[in-house]
Parts: sequence; structure tokens; C-alpha cells
Amino acid sequence: MSDPPQPQPAAPDSEPNGASVAPASQAAHSRPAQSDPEPDDLWAPSGPQEDPLGRTRAGGTWIAIIVFALILVLLLIFVLQNTRKVPITYFTFTGTLPLAVAMLLSAVAGVFLAAIAGTWRIFQLRKRVRKSQRG
Repeated sequence: MSDPPQPQPAAPDSEPNGASVAPASQAAHSRPAQSDPEPDDLWAPSGPQEDPLGRTRAGGTWIAIIVFALILVLLLIFVLQNTRKVPITYFTFTGTLPLAVAMLLSAVAGVFLAAIAGTWRIFQLRKRVRKSQRG
């Protein structure tokens, strides 16, 4: 008598229904056919493209205006909250000013002095560059 036929174990590259399957090492590295792009590839840019809503000089100006307006509002609040008169003496000048005005004048004077020092340094550097380009 003969033994009944034994079912053959499935090959490593086939499904139980007989369909062929690529090994896991090949499946991870295989790419779909060019005619069948992945959904992610449909939305990927095809090349370097400029942003149509990119930064412009006008946009930067608007941002600067908004920041400047916010700073002015903060300064206005500062001035309105510090209206107490304080005595000011500078060499022979004596007088009274509201505290906020005295502080703002001091800040403006400091910025002015820093601008003078910065301008002087820029002139020095430009002179040095011109001198090195000639010789």
C-alpha cells in the first residue's frame, strides 16, 4: 500500500495560496513601478520651486511697523504711569520734568552716543579697507 500524499510545505517566496512573494530583504528595497507612484510622491515638489508667498521687502516693512507700534504703545503706557515730577540738574541747568520724560531723554541720549561711536568705527573700517585695496 502506498502512503497518502503529504502536503508540500510552502516555499519561502510564496504565499499559502501559491502567490509569489518577494523575500523581506528585497521587499524593503524594491520600488513600485514608475506608472504607479506612491501617494506621498504625488504631493512632493518636482524640483526647486520658489515660494509664491515668500518674504518681501513690503512684508518686512509691515512687520517693522507693527513692532514699532507695539513699542510706542508700551512707551505711552510708561509715560502715562510715571507723571510724577522729579528735579533734574545737569551742570548749570536745573528744572523739573516728569519721571518718564527724564528717563526717555536719557535713553535717547544713550542711543545717540552709541550711534556716534558706531558711525566713527564704520568710518575707520572703511578707511582701512580702502587703504588695503590700494596697496
